[in-house]
Amino acid sequence: MINKVLLVIPAYNEEKNIERVVKRLQEEFPELDYIVVNDGSRDKTASICREKGFHLLDLPVNLGLAGCFQAGMRYAYEKGYAYAIQFDGDGQHRPEYIAPMERKMREGYDIVIGSRFLEGKKDWSMRMIGSRMIGAAIRLTTGARLTDPTSGMRLFSRKMIEEFALNLNYGPEPDTISFLIKQGARVAEVPVIIDERTAGESYLKPLTAASYMARMLISILVIQNFRKRQGEA
Repeated sequence: MINKVLLVIPAYNEEKNIERVVKRLQEEFPELDYIVVNDGSRDKTASICREKGFHLLDLPVNLGLAGCFQAGMRYAYEKGYAYAIQFDGDGQHRPEYIAPMERKMREGYDIVIGSRFLEGKKDWSMRMIGSRMIGAAIRLTTGARLTDPTSGMRLFSRKMIEEFALNLNYGPEPDTISFLIKQGARVAEVPVIIDERTAGESYLKPLTAASYMARMLISILVIQNFRKRQGEA
């Protein structure tokens, strides 16, 4: 097994960001491995990665975040990585937080979330309100306290890599985190700062945010009671 972290970088139409994100990793964090998972982008994301020689997993069609992330986790599983982190291709995630997240995981956790709100930051944006509501639903159904379950910066252990690669046909959303906690996964958080997107197209567009929150709440409070791992179905 490779005792290293793999950065799984889902990328959909990230031609304006991907070169900056990967070059910073190469220049400032050469000890970190990465794989850009191009999710059937319609722009030049894949061609930029090929031209620059970036590590690329090129999906022929758009699978959405769930399928794209699962492809990256399958890659991490087959290559034998000890840890994998979901890392945005838009420049929002800061690689300097990966080391403290890894240190936290070595205390015996299966998932470590980079939380924007762990240190009591006062932020009454819709993002924080939605995150608090989803966190309350997770606490109600699992007993686990999470300040930022909607954070996209999540580090997974080898055990979780295997789950996503072989047993879970779902994306790394808050309802999946809730399901994994019910299955016995230990989850922790560390404080991080996540930057705002400066260019390109987000998976979660503003007009769909309310729908996303409602779907997550229904899933956590109701659907997760009936959900099974793929091998148990």
